[in-house]
Amino acid sequence: MAKEKVITEDSKVAALIGKYLTFELKQETYGLDVMKIMQIIGIPEITPIPRTPKFVKGVINLRGKIIPVIDLRLKFEIELEDYTEETAIIVVDVKNADGDINIGIIVDRVSDVLDIHGKEIEITPSFGVEVNSEFILGMAKIQKKIITLLDINRILTSEELVKLQKVEK
Repeated sequence: MAKEKVITEDSKVAALIGKYLTFELKQETYGLDVMKIMQIIGIPEITPIPRTPKFVKGVINLRGKIIPVIDLRLKFEIELEDYTEETAIIVVDVKNADGDINIGIIVDRVSDVLDIHGKEIEITPSFGVEVNSEFILGMAKIQKKIITLLDINRILTSEELVKLQKVEK
């Protein structure tokens, strides 16, 4: 009889230990695993694409490659504000069933790269049935600040990723 693998809270926390690029959206701090980050750039000219979801701002040409760009404020249903000199695009590598896709995500400002340790991490709290939190890996508490750790592979749904892959090609 095969042993059933038990996933404990400690193993979930251990899986989240590492380096995270932190950024802000409306004074809230979020973190992405640095291994998913391809590049950080300022806001270039973005070419709009018709008939895409509202959070898809369009595409950019990054060294000859077409990269779809989403505004994370719109995706997270946070009130939109004008872009500033601190507004940036984080180009990330997203994996899905059809392969990898590079996507630019617009954030208010990039903060730091932090080493996040196990004692600073809590797994995602339960928000109830009405809140979709599957893209949240966990929460880190660092110097009285809470950082929401995001799973970039789950921020977009499979259907949204398929649409963006068509835009990228």
